[in-house]
Amino acid sequence: MTNLIDLRSDTLTRPTPDMRAAMARAEVGDDVYGEDPTVRALEERVAGLFGHEDALFTPTGSMANVLAVRTLVGPGEEVLCESSAHIARAELGAHAAYTGLTMRTWSHPRGGVDLPAVERMFAPDMGPFFVRTKAVSVENTHNFAGGTVLPLADLDALHAFTSAQGIGLHVDGARIWNAHVATGTPLSAYGARAEVMAVCLSKGLGAPVGSLVVGSAEAMAESRVWRKRMGGGMRQVGILAAAGLHALDHHVERLAEDHEHARLLAEACGVDPEQVETNIVVLERSDAAELVEAASAEGIRISTVGPRTVRLVTHLGIDREDAQRAATVLAKLTS
Repeated sequence: MTNLIDLRSDTLTRPTPDMRAAMARAEVGDDVYGEDPTVRALEERVAGLFGHEDALFTPTGSMANVLAVRTLVGPGEEVLCESSAHIARAELGAHAAYTGLTMRTWSHPRGGVDLPAVERMFAPDMGPFFVRTKAVSVENTHNFAGGTVLPLADLDALHAFTSAQGIGLHVDGARIWNAHVATGTPLSAYGARAEVMAVCLSKGLGAPVGSLVVGSAEAMAESRVWRKRMGGGMRQVGILAAAGLHALDHHVERLAEDHEHARLLAEACGVDPEQVETNIVVLERSDAAELVEAASAEGIRISTVGPRTVRLVTHLGIDREDAQRAATVLAKLTS
């Protein structure tokens, strides 16, 4: 069989030879003691990119989100988010399990902000009978909505509301790099509109492991304690941080190639390519499972993310030739 083309997720990327070389020569120390210089260099750089005081390296994006949200929301308090947000749908209830918080959700067809709904849902401190809202969370780009970018104007309006109410705004920026490249919006502009963020290195940027929590120095100090409490304290992890630094140097602007490949796939599958903003294509199909199986038989791996929803994700491991071959196969299977 021809080599498989795997479009299930952008987490499937593998370190490039240059990234592996950077990892091999990384200077390391014990990060639990705060003595890994490469980790500190990565944390300081990412914090600076988003205009925040500090950042904390974590092994996974889910851990980064849990740590980030818990800096704003405590036990018995709530965070509001969109109904298909990753923190609500794909983190196995970790926020409730570790923090004891609750969630309420609004729905938006493209995963965006419904500010009137947020305003209606918001619950101030109303005494001992109601759960108090302490934060709102948004996802940029939005995974299950098809890699949609949250417009900066919507983020502005939401942040104005949360600030006026004295609550926090969390941005799940696992793919914030894609939003940055797709729109040209500076990373610092996104950072200025959030009290705390989580950003990922192991998706479009191609690092093998790693995410960061970004926020105030106080919040990061607290998150460092909680990271250890959750079993996330790591030792000579500069080897992995070096991969992140290499990715920031070499793999950000190339995300535009992934976006172009995604639009190629969308058009082949009958999806308006103008609706594909970044590197994710979502297909609504009554035969979702059958389509995944048929594509696999042709050497194209795609995945279901719902009973009738198929997702295709382009990434560093997919070149133009791969994208064109996948488009040819999928055009035949979806026609």
